[in-house]
Amino acid sequence: MSIRANLYRLQIAEKSVGSLSILAVLRWTLVIVFLWFGAMKFTAYEANGIAPFIVNSPIMSWLHTLLGVQGASNVIGVLELSTAVALILGSFLSIFSALGAAMSTATYLITLTFFFSTPGVAEATAGGFPAISALPGQFLLKDLVLLAASLSLLLASVQGSKPNAQKS
Repeated sequence: MSIRANLYRLQIAEKSVGSLSILAVLRWTLVIVFLWFGAMKFTAYEANGIAPFIVNSPIMSWLHTLLGVQGASNVIGVLELSTAVALILGSFLSIFSALGAAMSTATYLITLTFFFSTPGVAEATAGGFPAISALPGQFLLKDLVLLAASLSLLLASVQGSKPNAQKS
């Protein structure tokens, strides 16, 4: 089956399990998170707050080198606000349901890598890993739940694009 045919078979995540579902709650909660966090990225307070995560990340440290602390934060803010917009549009258009959920999933996959690259995650005074610090350890651990919400939306959005997908 062609890519184009599969794109037409994508679905709005919530419609894969009924008209009113927990997926709608997940979608709109993620929208709030991305709008709020994305808007905050344009403040010096937030830019400085995320700087230790970015500078220690093998995936994202180039942003600081290229754009500086505030520039890197601004780029991340644009991406987060774009994710919010895609998630909002995804409640109406199936392609955006999949796109927004994929963007959200990618975000939390990346932020969970900070768990391994950011100094201070393991709490030495409590015996080291698996004991984690409140900051940054527990702060990052919450992204595991946000990743699960994102994956739930993504899987429900692309479920209909499988050639042998069963309709519910």
